[in-house]
Amino acid sequence: MIDPEGNQLGVISTKDALTKAEDLGLDLVEVAPNAKPPVCRILDFGKFKYQQSKKAQDSKKKQTVVSVKEVKLRPKTEEHDIEYKLKHMRRFLEQGNKVKVSMIFRGREITHTDIGLDILKKIVIQMEDDGILEQKPKLEGRNMSMIFAPNKAGKEDKKEKDAKPTKTTPKK
Repeated sequence: MIDPEGNQLGVISTKDALTKAEDLGLDLVEVAPNAKPPVCRILDFGKFKYQQSKKAQDSKKKQTVVSVKEVKLRPKTEEHDIEYKLKHMRRFLEQGNKVKVSMIFRGREITHTDIGLDILKKIVIQMEDDGILEQKPKLEGRNMSMIFAPNKAGKEDKKEKDAKPTKTTPKK
């Protein structure tokens, strides 16, 4: 058994532990039920639950939620439209989201998966500075998809490039 200050009191019967907890106006809480003998602690259970909920809230605040944004293409998508989609992909990655690029084949287009793969390879080359290729292009049914993750090192490099050097003029 452990008292409110954290000192070990040794092995005590349950009845004695309960009376000791009642004398202090606190609760007897079983901390490790699987231990031999089970470990109990004298503490204010309401305060204990409150502290646990506060810790849970703090850990939720520190979490970052990464969502997956999807960009859909077709084998007949023109070059300008792909450039437009690339701008969206860069924005998603800067926001810290993952990006799934899907190449959708309709009808007889499925026989020309090589065209779709070529487009996806061009996208990989153009996006290598902005994100990390997490999943290579993979054909699943009538869709070919790949996933990009945000590039942590790329953000630091951009901050250094964005910082403008200060110009000093000599005094006359």
